[in-house]
Amino acid sequence: MTTSQTTAAATAEHPPEPTTEQQVKPQRKSGLWNYVPLILLAATFVLPLLFMVFSSLKPKDQILDDLTTWRAFAPVGDLSLGNYADVFDRVPVARFFLNSMIVTTSIVLIGLFVNSLAGFALARLDFKGRGVILMGVVATLIVPFETFAIPMVYLVTKLPRIGVYSDGFALEQGWNNSYEVLIIPFIANAFSIFLFTQYYRSIPKELDEAARVDGAGWFRIYRSVVSPLAGPAFATSAILTFLPQWNSYLWPLLVIQQEELRPVQVGLRYFFASGTAEGTPWGQIMAYTSLITIPVVIVFIAFQRAFISSVASSGVKG
Repeated sequence: MTTSQTTAAATAEHPPEPTTEQQVKPQRKSGLWNYVPLILLAATFVLPLLFMVFSSLKPKDQILDDLTTWRAFAPVGDLSLGNYADVFDRVPVARFFLNSMIVTTSIVLIGLFVNSLAGFALARLDFKGRGVILMGVVATLIVPFETFAIPMVYLVTKLPRIGVYSDGFALEQGWNNSYEVLIIPFIANAFSIFLFTQYYRSIPKELDEAARVDGAGWFRIYRSVVSPLAGPAFATSAILTFLPQWNSYLWPLLVIQQEELRPVQVGLRYFFASGTAEGTPWGQIMAYTSLITIPVVIVFIAFQRAFISSVASSGVKG
């Protein structure tokens, strides 16, 4: 057998491995196709935002004319900031923003402390019935808020509160038309308690034992040992608490009648007042909704790294 025949036979039995370029090309091609559904999914969420922002710059007639064309998602046509100026004339935007910031920030900050403390107790302390308590907390997530909103309204109208006046204090009945009724019922959050409980369980308990040997109490362990390691859980809880509270509409509508205490979402009612000759001012509505979306975007951008880290770690730690 000649040398060439021997080489051909060996090649047939053991074909040469593909080169690096031959391996990379199919992977690159399949990798590009993997981005297609992601791009379509991103477009599903981005296009409504583009429509809202660009429509806020257009007059009402142009918004309606552009609905069935690509122009609805592009900054074309007669663009101006007139709708934003009209919004401030129609609605006390600054006051509504201040109310929402006070209520939402208070719920987030106080809630982070209360819910993380509850999660720490359920995850790190050993006492009877903690599993039942956690099951009861999680079970409340099944019940929609609308089912107990009316009983809550009745309850808060019977609760006492201390009124502060220029000449002193007075004990009053009912929490309606106050910041308390918007803040206190929503400080404890079942999902946040569950989130903190699961995250604290993933932290080794040997840290608690070492701190106890050094003389630290449970609150010191919570504050100085465990909580600094739970940054992603705090960020996730902050985002998931901020969003529903900033978008709260039903509860403020039920318990707040004074304009100076209304949050931003209730301000949408001002654009649908009956009996107006101009009809529904869609341009102003888009401008107002664009304004009230800005804080949500800022909060998510500020906490997105910790939020993604929390989601990723929950998938790894199980």
